[in-house]
Amino acid sequence: MLQRVQTDAAPAAIGPYSQAVVHNGLVYTAGQVPFDPTTGQLVEGDIGRQTGQVFDNLDAILGAAGASLSTVIKTTVFLQDMNDFAAMNDVYARRFGDHRPARSTVQAARLPRDARVEIEVIAAVAP
Repeated sequence: MLQRVQTDAAPAAIGPYSQAVVHNGLVYTAGQVPFDPTTGQLVEGDIGRQTGQVFDNLDAILGAAGASLSTVIKTTVFLQDMNDFAAMNDVYARRFGDHRPARSTVQAARLPRDARVEIEVIAAVAP
């Protein structure tokens, strides 16, 4: 059985999808872009600021699902420009600390509302 996850602490889905779905003890998030959950607008600024907002959104969704960044198993990072990798990776490393989930990173031709970064994760629900 699938359990949909919805929290007002993260941006609302802007289409026919869920912020995340829980199934068999795993949380699958939708890709998160740097939208401010209060305004629904893209956070302006460099890749570091945008990546920080993405992690704030992921943290809120994971918390609502009974998971956390420390239970993330796999991430997929989409970058508008692979030249942003180092700056994104600095924020990524700080947010995960010593935790090191598996990761794929790809450059995407275009992201929603021309965001510079989008990240989706798969995490275990905390027991």
